[in-house]
Amino acid sequence: MYNRDREIREAINAGERALSSLRDAKRSLGSARGWGIVDMIGGRGFSGLMKHVKVGDARNSLNQAKADLDRFSRELSDVRDIQGLDIEIGNFLTFADFFFDGFFADIMVQSKIRQAQDKIDDAIDQVESLLRKLRSN
Repeated sequence: MYNRDREIREAINAGERALSSLRDAKRSLGSARGWGIVDMIGGRGFSGLMKHVKVGDARNSLNQAKADLDRFSRELSDVRDIQGLDIEIGNFLTFADFFFDGFFADIMVQSKIRQAQDKIDDAIDQVESLLRKLRSN
């Protein structure tokens, strides 16, 4: 039996997890970007090592955000009677692959990090908007 309130609660919970994961990914990318800049302006071996560690952290955060966005999308599809609940998940499901495509030049890495951060900002805006719609019903 369909329980509208339960489906909305489940969608809100999934949306909040997705939002948290997106914010973690944004922080991780910011850290990776910062260490990349230090490495570019003459950092020694430590900054290069930290850059690689932070890129790995960002990859993990992006993969978690991708999984949480996918779950949010599935939960949204369970809410039947509220118009305008749809997340454009396609663009966000590819941003982890888009960002980690095997870069060699530090300047290219910085550009890709910035583009990934922009995609995350768009995803955060969209999830926040959907959560507002869910909470108003």
